Amino acid sequence: MSDFKVVADGVEATKVLDAKGLSCPMPLLRTKKEIGKLNSGDILQVDGTDPGSRNDLPGWCERTGHEYLGEKEESGYISFFIKKG
Repeated sequence: MSDFKVVADGVEATKVLDAKGLSCPMPLLRTKKEIGKLNSGDILQVDGTDPGSRNDLPGWCERTGHEYLGEKEESGYISFFIKKG
């Protein structure tokens, strides 16, 4: 059982950011850039392989007013879902 927040079924992303293969701090920097292009309420899906993102992205959302919807483990990577505040 994971201690990480699992995204609810049926969540559809407005945009997908491919951050696979990037290591800290690049996934977070790319996320900041992409979320700036979205409208309030839009959902960004960040696909990544850096395990540090499991802590970085929820913490960043908390500090910046975005809603961290959770994550979903895929084959070889993790999808993180962020709703723009």
